[in-house]
Formats: sequence, structure tokens, C-alpha cells
Amino acid sequence: MPVSNRDVRLVQVDYPQIYFACHTRHIRRASTPERLSAADSTLLAHLDEQRAVRATTLARHLGVANSTLSAAITRLAKQGYVIQSREAADRRAIELRLSQKGAAAMQAGSVLDTPRGRKMLEQLTPSQRTRALAGLALLARAARVSGEKRS
Repeated sequence: MPVSNRDVRLVQVDYPQIYFACHTRHIRRASTPERLSAADSTLLAHLDEQRAVRATTLARHLGVANSTLSAAITRLAKQGYVIQSREAADRRAIELRLSQKGAAAMQAGSVLDTPRGRKMLEQLTPSQRTRALAGLALLARAARVSGEKRS
């Protein structure tokens, strides 16, 4: 069954409402071992603890030069936020993963405020919350797949 314009419009309308309700402003300029800058929080939001992403793929997605991303990743790795490793299939390629510290810091510094997100989710019954979160996971997976196809 083809996707209708109405379905796409619902995502275009609903996602910004969630973003607006949960958005917070970032005020930190530079990351430290204790806190992330807004830019570094955004970078870490593109990483996952289990699923590795190639550094070159992330640089292309973010629209930055490989050298720019490399400098940021080196700094974030030294601060314990990112884990870098060589890709098994191509030892020249660098894979990036979020460390546990990075995941906690990213959540604390996320553009989506944790207390606001919690308050939003509390408006749902447990069954509704389960369905809503499963739906978000499905959309995120579809977004990753469609993003991989563009690269």
C-alpha cells in the first residue's frame, strides 16, 4: 500500500509538536568531562551504544569535513563520551559508538528535556506509552534505513 501525502503530513505536523513541547535551550559553549556543549550533544545524539557508525558516514550526514569530525571525536573520546574502534571488515575505517558515559551525558544535555519528556509520557496509559514508544522506534529504524540508502 503506497504512503499517502496525509500520512507524511501527520509526521510533519506531529513531530514538531513533540519537539516544541520537550525542547530546551542549551547554554554551554564548550564540552567538559562533566558536561556537553549543544554541538557535542547533537553529535552524540547520532551515535548508539550498540550500533556502530562509520566516522566518514557521520561526517557526511552532519555536513562537516572528516577532519572537523575527527577533531571533535578525538576530544569526546578523551573525555570518555565516545568509543572509537577499527572496523573489522576494513581496518582503515573508524567505527564510532556511544559510551555509557556519553549516553548519560547526551540525555542530560539533550535538546529534548528529560523532565518535559517524562511529563509528556505520563499523560499516556502504560499501554498507550508502550505503543507510542514502539511506534517511535519503528519510525527511527525506518529513518536510519532511508538515510543509509541516501548515502
